[in-house]
Amino acid sequence: MYIIIVGCGKVGYHLLKALITAGHEVLAIEQDPPRHARIVEELGSVAISGDGSEAALLAEAGANRADVLVAVTGHDEDNLVACQVAKHRFNVKKTIALVNDPSNEKLFKSLGVDVVVSHTNIILAHVEGELTEQPLIHLMPVPRSNLRLVDIHVPPDAEVVGKPLHELVLPPNSLISLVVNRKGQPRIPKPGQLIEPNDEVIAITPPEADEELIAIFTRVGR
Repeated sequence: MYIIIVGCGKVGYHLLKALITAGHEVLAIEQDPPRHARIVEELGSVAISGDGSEAALLAEAGANRADVLVAVTGHDEDNLVACQVAKHRFNVKKTIALVNDPSNEKLFKSLGVDVVVSHTNIILAHVEGELTEQPLIHLMPVPRSNLRLVDIHVPPDAEVVGKPLHELVLPPNSLISLVVNRKGQPRIPKPGQLIEPNDEVIAITPPEADEELIAIFTRVGR
């Protein structure tokens, strides 16, 4: 597999080394001359110098035969442009971009970036997982969509306990993909399956449905 990495800071550098070790053909594009020189000195001719969002440089890098382009510079606009040029000018099969500002994630997806990675959202998911009182944990985005995988903890005294799945009215574009009981045993959702105390409900849902899902699965009866 031929992979082009745009931006060779800390993320790009370690990604470059890992992909080379895994046996892939990899070329990095780095705009900062001293950083580019250090990469070439340490790893050999696996990097070229320049702006990876420019079509001419991507052509020089052989983007027309690349399987994947990964843009991980510190500037969201550069990452977005690099992915768009790779996708629309060179027909690169898959583009992956780092977003430094999480608010740009939706924009990147709407403009055709195949995989969008946000450090902030990844760390947030881990922090949420450590907060036992957190009712809903964001696990990961669903590629090429505005949907996310979330985990909702069902309190033992929630109104939903004892109800069958088919009676639940979920928000639009939401579905339950898995239910894990208190012993950690997964159950594929079935219409007559009952919600049990302390279940973990794994759902696919759009971001705007978070509050409604929390209400459905955690509301406590009076």
